[in-house]
Amino acid sequence: MASIKIATVNVNGIRAAHRKGLSEWVEQYNPDILALQEVRAGDADVRKIVDELGGIKKDGGLWHLDHDEASAKGRAGVAVLSKLPIKSRSITLGADDFDSAGRWLETEIDVNGKSLTLVSCYVHSGEADTPKQVEKYKFLDAMTERMKKLMKNDYVLVVGDLNVGHTELDIKNWKGNLKNSGFLPEERAYFDGFMNDQGWVDIGRTMHPETPGPYSWWSYRGQAFDNDAGWRIDYHLATPKLAKLASDYQVHRAASYDTRWSDHSPVVASYSI
Repeated sequence: MASIKIATVNVNGIRAAHRKGLSEWVEQYNPDILALQEVRAGDADVRKIVDELGGIKKDGGLWHLDHDEASAKGRAGVAVLSKLPIKSRSITLGADDFDSAGRWLETEIDVNGKSLTLVSCYVHSGEADTPKQVEKYKFLDAMTERMKKLMKNDYVLVVGDLNVGHTELDIKNWKGNLKNSGFLPEERAYFDGFMNDQGWVDIGRTMHPETPGPYSWWSYRGQAFDNDAGWRIDYHLATPKLAKLASDYQVHRAASYDTRWSDHSPVVASYSI
C-alpha cells in the first residue's frame, strides 16, 4: 500500500498559468497525479509545457499524459498528468450527439497493481435562464448517469471544477447568489443526488464538516481574494472504499493576490491505495 498525492486545479489557460508560476508549484508540492481543467490549448502546446514540468514518460520524463481538447479552439480542455501508468482512457459521456469534448476525461491508472479510475471534469459555468444553462443541465444529466455506473467500481475519484457550490457552506456570499448559476437549487439538487442517492463522498466536506469553505475559487474582480469571498467549486468525489483511504486534504491558496497563477487554487489530497 502506498500513499499517492492527487491534485486538481482549473488552470484558467495552461500557457498563462505556466508563465505565472504553475511549474514552481508542481516542483514544490510534487503531486503524483495532476488533473487540469480549462487547459485552453492545443495538444502540441500542452506537451511543450509538460516537457518543462519534467517531461513525458515515453521520452524519458516524469509524466504519463492524457489530454482532451474542446471542440471550440481556446475553450475548456481537460488533462491528466500521472507519474503512474495510464492504462486506458475514455472521453465518452452522454448521447452520441452530445458534445462533451474537453470536459470529461476518464483514465484508468495502475497503482501498485490496483486500478484507480481518475476523472478530470470541467462542468459548464452556465448562466441562469440562458442556453448556456441548458447545456450545463445536459452535461450534469450525462454526468449523473455515468457516475452511477462508475460507483460499481472500488477505486474511483472524480475531480475538477464542477462549477456548483453544493451547500451554504460552499459560498461566502450565498444569499446574494441564490438566483445565479453555480448556486441554483436545480444545480445543487444534482449534488444531493451524487452524495445522498448514489453514495459519492465529498472529501473536502468530510474533512471540514462544519467549516465555511475552504474555498477554491475567487473572482479577479474587487477584493474577493483579499476578503476570502470565495466559492468551493473544485472537488474530490470518491467512492466510499476510496474515501476511507483519504487524508491530508488541502486547498493551496496563494499567499497573496499578486502571487496567484489562476483564479482557482489547487485542491490536493492523499490516498493510501
